[in-house]
This record gives sequence, structure tokens and C-alpha cells, in this order.
Amino acid sequence: MQAEEYNRRGKELVDYITKYLSSIRERRVIPDVKPGYMRKLLPEAAPTEPEDWENIFSDVEKVIMPGVVHWQSPHMHAYYPSLTSWPSMLGDMLADAINCVGFTWASSPACTELEMNVMDWLCKALGLPFFFLHHHPDSRGGGLLQSTVSEGTLVALLAARKDKILQLKAELDQEVDDSVLNSTLVAYASDQAHSSVEKAGLIALVKIRFLPADEKLSLRGEALKQAIQEDRRRGLVPFMVLCSTLGTTGVCAFDKLSELGPVCEEEGLWLHVDAAYAGSGYFCPELRWSLEGIEFAHSFVFNPSKWMMVHFDCTAFWVKDKYKLQQTFSVDPVYLRHENSQAATDFMHWQIPLSRRFRSLKLWFVMRSFGLKNLQAHIRHGIEMAKLLESHIRSDPNFEVPAERHLGLVVFCLKAGNTLTQELLRRLTRSGTMYLIPAEIQTKRIIRFTVTSQFTTAEDILKDWAVISKTASALLAEKHGLNNANLLRSGTQKATGKEENADQPLDALADEKEDVVTQLEKAHVDLWIDKAWNRPRRPMRSLSCSSEPLPYWALFNGVPVSESGSLSAITTIPSNRPEKQALKKLTKFYSMPSFCNQWAQCSRHQLSCPLKFTHHHAIVCLKLTTIINR
Repeated sequence: MQAEEYNRRGKELVDYITKYLSSIRERRVIPDVKPGYMRKLLPEAAPTEPEDWENIFSDVEKVIMPGVVHWQSPHMHAYYPSLTSWPSMLGDMLADAINCVGFTWASSPACTELEMNVMDWLCKALGLPFFFLHHHPDSRGGGLLQSTVSEGTLVALLAARKDKILQLKAELDQEVDDSVLNSTLVAYASDQAHSSVEKAGLIALVKIRFLPADEKLSLRGEALKQAIQEDRRRGLVPFMVLCSTLGTTGVCAFDKLSELGPVCEEEGLWLHVDAAYAGSGYFCPELRWSLEGIEFAHSFVFNPSKWMMVHFDCTAFWVKDKYKLQQTFSVDPVYLRHENSQAATDFMHWQIPLSRRFRSLKLWFVMRSFGLKNLQAHIRHGIEMAKLLESHIRSDPNFEVPAERHLGLVVFCLKAGNTLTQELLRRLTRSGTMYLIPAEIQTKRIIRFTVTSQFTTAEDILKDWAVISKTASALLAEKHGLNNANLLRSGTQKATGKEENADQPLDALADEKEDVVTQLEKAHVDLWIDKAWNRPRRPMRSLSCSSEPLPYWALFNGVPVSESGSLSAITTIPSNRPEKQALKKLTKFYSMPSFCNQWAQCSRHQLSCPLKFTHHHAIVCLKLTTIINR
């Protein structure tokens, strides 16, 4: 393809995209395909000779679109929004043409400097503290664009871990391997936190303790303080609240930042705030009530790629002290140095990967094209649409809203119980008319409905509600019919003297293995819904040790720890300290997961009987492990 054809085909593609997005509500939201559907539509190997563009492009509708979930549809209500917009797409067209790799300022000055300025714009527009700004005389912080909130969470964890390890080394004033100190660290999050928090802990080999939320599914300061005290008594070193969530995934609940912040400051913990979805809401001053306490945050992350109409990937991440990022990720090979290295910002020292895209162009285009006024109107419109749905749900006697609505998310369920709520979701999913996903509040199964698209109208909401209401009515009528049939059968059995368990209440049907819904199904459809609801979640996860924690001082035959849990209480090193070579071996063993049985590695629960280790026991386990591994 040459420039002339590119110009012509590019215009054709823009026309196709415009038509696709303008008529997207006419498409089935969820594709009706099975895993592997594409295999038979494509050849087994790439073509040897070039193909004509007409043939290539015609395969978009034949091969690609049948398997697409249409995330921009007004009837897409699963997860949270993942929106795009016309100026955002134009921004990436230009960024793709430039195709710079902006790891240093010198590799593309405009890439770095636009990002710094746009991140300052965004910080001010959301009402975040001045210490997150690049350009402020009293700020040591700044912001950058990451690929996902998951990456931002991991970056914050690694930076906090590095900072705490350096503090502990300074207190001990002796050579100690990082992995030994790492094994004593523990971070905290709500049991409502996103799964990326657990994944970050797995990657960093850091213990994550998930604390119970209150009745409003919010993590409170008292729960955090109690956990910190408990863990210090156990010899652990609390160092971070890995995720204070503003807008949880399940029901869009908000952790009590105003309580968590002071506890973190008092206890010396890094406070990371995740507002992946709700962050866009802070364009509107009336929605900033949940930001009370943000002045205690060390890092903050949210997704413009969700609700702000800046398409994926685009995650805004700010840090209070940029030097703590740089000490974590800085590498300095000679080929990456440049004459402005000391004066300029090189974002490669702020992140995990080296290379980075010119993401700030699309963010710049969106903020300028819409302006803050229209971005605020977009957020408020989504909330009004959610309120409309909520009003209809609350007016229907068959439904309940078990959690307070926040922003554009409404959760609901059938009053008839979990089984019928699950079946309702199953039927709605099979219909393809809308896309919804499940969640759970303690033992209650619920359905999430998020207003996502900026094109959503009141008519769209009413249409979706009509489908939900009609499907639920049919389901409940079938249940009522089956209950009547069961009563009739029970009466017949009683008349013939064959009735058993006559006093069994009808409500117990929902708890039986062969329940009403199972009888209703005409054909078995294996959906992910069952697995999503039936998977238990553990309140405590730890990759580095599944047993009673082995603090650093225990490596030296039980040196006592101070009441505060500080390792600085070690004034002298015991004379029987392991030699350097032995310590390295012990460190290698201790920094890996330790389990008393092979099956424990796959267990969903903590071992019920904590194991007690001494230095001698650890060495014995190391030798046994070595023999087994051979």
C-alpha cells in the first residue's frame, strides 16, 4: 500500500467507523459464538503473496465483527465504561503516525512535555492536591500515563516496598538481603478491592491482608488500625495500604479515606488510592465528597479510558514524591543517557517498561475538544440515566436494590432469592439484548447495571428495563406454576398416603440441589455465571508464607521485637548469626512459598494450624526441599 491508496482507504475506514458507532445500538451486544469460532474462518498460515485490500477489509464483517462485544453500545452495562470519542480516536491516529518511543525526554521531547502539562491540567480539573503537580514550587511529585490501573497499583506497591526496605536497612545498619526484609512486610486492602491488588502482591512476593468492609462495604480506619497492631505483635512490618478504593468494582462503594489517611500518617504507611471508575466523576465538584482525606495519599490512580471518553489504554497515575519512583525503577545504561538527563524528566524511571506510547495526544485532544464544561455534563448525564433505572427498579415489587446507588452503577436482585436472580441474569445474557454481569453482597447474589455509553438515552434505559421486567415476570410466573404443580402433587401423595416431608416449606426449594430453575431449563447452557458466583474469596492471601509469619529477627534464634514492631530494637547481632553463604541459602528458601504439604499450594484457605519455625527448622526444611526437588 502506497500513500495514495492509504489516503483513499483511510477515508473509507473513517466512514466505516462513523457508521459503526452511529448504528451500534442496532447490533447484538454479546456475540453468539463459541471458543475457537475463528479457526475455521482463517487459513492455517499467513499468505505468501500480498492480498488485495478489498478482500482484507471485507473480512472485518465476516471474521471480526461476529466475535466482538460492542463496548460502545448503549445496551452495554457490564463492568465499567470503556469509552472512546471522535477526538480521542483522532489523537491516536496522529500518535500512531508519529510512533515515537518516549522512554526519555531526548527520545521525543514533545511526548514527555505534553504529558507533564496535560497531567497537571487533569490534576487541577479533578481537585487533587498540589503535591501531585509537576509544575509547582512546593511539589516533589508529578503524574504520568500508565497502561492500566493494574499497572499503577503494582508500580505503587513496588515503590512503597523499596522505600520501606531502605528505611529498614538504615535502621539495622548492617548488610541484610532485600528478600529477607521483604518477607516481613505486609500491606492492606479492603475485601472489596479489585483483583489487581491480589495480583500485585503475587508479583511482588508481598503479603496482602484483606480487611472486612463495614455494612456499606467501606473500609474504615478502626479496622485498619486493629490489623496493624495485630501484625506488629506477630513480628510483621506494616508498610502500605495498597488500595483505598474510591468506587469498588462490585457496588461502587467508597472506602473512608478521611479515616484511613490519618491512620496511615500516624503509622508511617504508604497510602495508595484507586479511583479507576469514580475518578472521572471528580470533574464535578458536587461529587468530590469521597475525596476528603486525599491530602494523606502518596499515590493516586484513575482511568480516563473508562468514563472520560479517552479510549484504552490511558491510565492517569500521580505520586507525591517522584524520587521514590525513581529509586525503584532507575537504570542508567550509557546508551540511554543524554545531555539533558539532569534537567529533564525521563519517564522510563517512573514505570516498569522502558518504552512508552504518545498517549497524551488523545487526552489533550479530548480535554480541548470537550472542555471541562461538557465533560461535567457527560458525567451528570450518566448519573441521571442511572437514577432513572433505579426509580423503576424500586417501584417494582419483585425487585430490590440491596446497595446504595453511586454514580452510574445500579445493583439489583429479585426478592425471590439467589437462584431466581441467577436465572434472570442467565436469560438476559442469552438474549443478547444487553450485557450484564453478576456480583455478590455477602451471600446475596446481585446483578450490576452500569450506564456506560455517552449515547445512552432515556429511551435506551426504558427499553432495557422493559426487557428485564418482562423476563423476570415470565420467570416468576413459571416458578409460581411449578409451585402450584408441586402443591397438587403433594396433595395427591397425601391422599394416597405416600407423602414424605409434608412440612417442607416452599422457600426451601431455592436451596435444594435440584431446584425450580433446574426444572425450568429446556437445554443446558454452560455459562460463566455459575462459576463467577460460586467461587469463594479468601480474606487473607500471602505468597511468601502460608504459615505463621517468620519475622526477620526469628532468623537469628528469636531476637525480641519492640512493642511498636520496629526492627531498630535490635541493638546487637547474636553471635550465632549464620555465615553469609548460609544466609544466602536461607534467604533463597525463605523468599519462596513454604507449605507443609504439596496440596496446600492449591488450597483456597489458610492452614488451620500455624507452623512455628526456628532457624534450625528452616535449615532442615531447606535440606528436605532440596532432596525432594532432585
